[in-house]
Amino acid sequence: MSKQELLLLDCGVSPFCGRVRIALAEKGVEYESKEENVLGGKSELLLSSNPVYKKVPVLLHNGKPLCESSIIVQYIDEAWPSPPLLPTSPYERAQARFWGDFIEKKLFDGGSKIWKSKGEEIEVAKKEFIETLKQLEGTLGDKDFFGGENFGFVDILLIPLTTWFYAYEKFGDFKVEEECPKFSTWVKRCNQRENVVKALPEPEMVYEVVLMLRKMHGVE
Repeated sequence: MSKQELLLLDCGVSPFCGRVRIALAEKGVEYESKEENVLGGKSELLLSSNPVYKKVPVLLHNGKPLCESSIIVQYIDEAWPSPPLLPTSPYERAQARFWGDFIEKKLFDGGSKIWKSKGEEIEVAKKEFIETLKQLEGTLGDKDFFGGENFGFVDILLIPLTTWFYAYEKFGDFKVEEECPKFSTWVKRCNQRENVVKALPEPEMVYEVVLMLRKMHGVE
């Protein structure tokens, strides 16, 4: 596989793009990356490759576009089977997809409510967000990773979102480590992996982006 056959329409601070970067790194697959200005002028390639949502990430494999990060990660797992990201057992695969769906529906939007809110609304958003984390912490249990001993699908979907937690903590006035210590241990364990560290932005960089987004949304 040459780099020319695989192009990622990317955005450095996007946790959804981070998922794709980690999945490709776990598979040892080389690719080209094109940074998109998602807050300014989106490229014609992005708009034509994802005409429905007009969002990153888009992975172009031999010119064929793939959209939506969780779908792209599953495609990568099927296109390059080793090492596997999803479990081999049909039941365990279904469970992984369930928690992946839970993360999709709950976490990013839940966290965004914290920085988009004011006054008492922040407390409501914070409470809901922490409850979501506690549910994830419960399913993690005492395992190293969500799939057991091996870093896999659910971990890949979840860990990039944690780069936004610093911003949520700042605006919500709480600490994830104090609320969900086992979850925080999992975050630290994932961040010891080279493929994770190289793929994700610094939380302080994300915080600066959130400050800009707050002004754009008229929160400031």
